[in-house]
Formats: sequence, structure tokens, C-alpha cells
Amino acid sequence: MIQMTLIQIDNYGPWTVTPTPRTESDLQILQAELYADLQRQFAAKQGLVFFTRFDNMLAVTNNVDVEDHLRIQRSIRNRYPITVSMGVGAAETPYDAQRNATTALQTYGGAQSDERNEVLAIDGLVNKEDSFVQIAHIDINGITESLTDIIPAYDTSFIVNRVQHFLMKKLIEKGSLLFFIGGDNFMSPCNGLEPQGLLKIIEEIEEEINVALKAGVGKAPTAEKAANLADLALEEIRDGFAYDLVHVMKE
Repeated sequence: MIQMTLIQIDNYGPWTVTPTPRTESDLQILQAELYADLQRQFAAKQGLVFFTRFDNMLAVTNNVDVEDHLRIQRSIRNRYPITVSMGVGAAETPYDAQRNATTALQTYGGAQSDERNEVLAIDGLVNKEDSFVQIAHIDINGITESLTDIIPAYDTSFIVNRVQHFLMKKLIEKGSLLFFIGGDNFMSPCNGLEPQGLLKIIEEIEEEINVALKAGVGKAPTAEKAANLADLALEEIRDGFAYDLVHVMKE
């Protein structure tokens, strides 16, 4: 079972324009610092946060309990001009877990409600005995030589975004999620997706848009451990110790 937490800034849209529109650079700094802060606090409990739209973030939070969530909310309230609400859900697949987390939070009011403040909505938590996270680290083969050092930077960014779109579209059909994590790298919480299924997706993308990918997959009780194993598995492909395009490592 995988546990996911939706993190949502309370009443953020109206706040950004009250009493007048706030400076865009200050808003961007707030969002970036909040993401880094939340990443640091969830990582202390072996969780992993992914930005989606910055005012909304999704985290894999196996091993993070109710009190941990409440403590993080209090910490944000004490140091920022905004508060965050959270929904927590658990399921066999990441997509279902985040859907449950979202539904739980939505029952307490809309994202721009001026009445909803620092809500913690729990749909389900994962027991330690049932905790399992599978994460794939996916990257583009040879992007530096084939794109970064050859074509304009924005063109490379466009291709990376296109790859992300194709991966998201195919992975969501398998109950998996996908997040861009910088450079040419993506991470996919993918409980329930077999290596052959991921390999098939990689082969389809190369055929459809002529971009070659590879992936390391990690399996562990927490997100931090699974992500680290996925990184190690990917490095074994890069270093030639693994010869498949999808390589798996388990705790």
C-alpha cells in the first residue's frame, strides 16, 4: 500500500491579489521556498514531495503519521504568511491514493474558501506492516550530446516537456504518476506496474517521438528508500552493469 498527501495552500489565489496584486518575483520566491521547506520536513520522515502547480503539491508519505502532518502544518503557519491544508489517502496504486487524498480534502471546502484553514483530512493511513513504495527514476538517453550541446536551450526544454506529456499519459493508465525532477529526469511512483509494463511504455515512446529512455526502479517501505534504490538502479544502467532499459533494485 502506498500513502500520498495532497498539500494545498489555503485561499492562495485571492491572497496573491489582496489588497493589490503582489509582486510576481516575491510569489515565485515564496512558492520555491515553501516547496524546499516541505521537502526538507517530509524527508526527515523518509517522505518525498513533488511539486505539481506549486500551490498544490503531492507527497509520498509512507511512515508519516497524523502528528507528523500536524507538526509540519504548524511549522509552516509559524513562518509563512500563508497556511497549508493537507489530505491523506492510501491505496494499492499511487493514482488511487492521491485521488482519495484529494477527495478527503475537498469535503472540507474549496481551495479558495476563506473559511478553510489548515485542515488535515485523513482518508487512510498505511500501517508499517503494509507499507510499500515502488518508484521509477526515468531519464532521456544521451541528452547532453544529442540536445543540450546542440540545439537552443528552450528547444531542449520543449522536448523534455513533450516526453513528460507522453509519459504522464501512458503511466496514468496504469495507475502510476509522473513528476519532473529537473534536467532530463522524471520520477514515477508506480506501485502495481511491472517492469515489463514500464519497458513497453519506454519502447512505445521511442517509436512515437524518437526519444530513447531508460529507468531504474526501486522498491522499499518508504519513498526515500525506494527513490534511492531507483537512483542506484539507473546508475547501474549508465555504468554498464545492467543491460536492460529497466533495472530493478529492492530493499
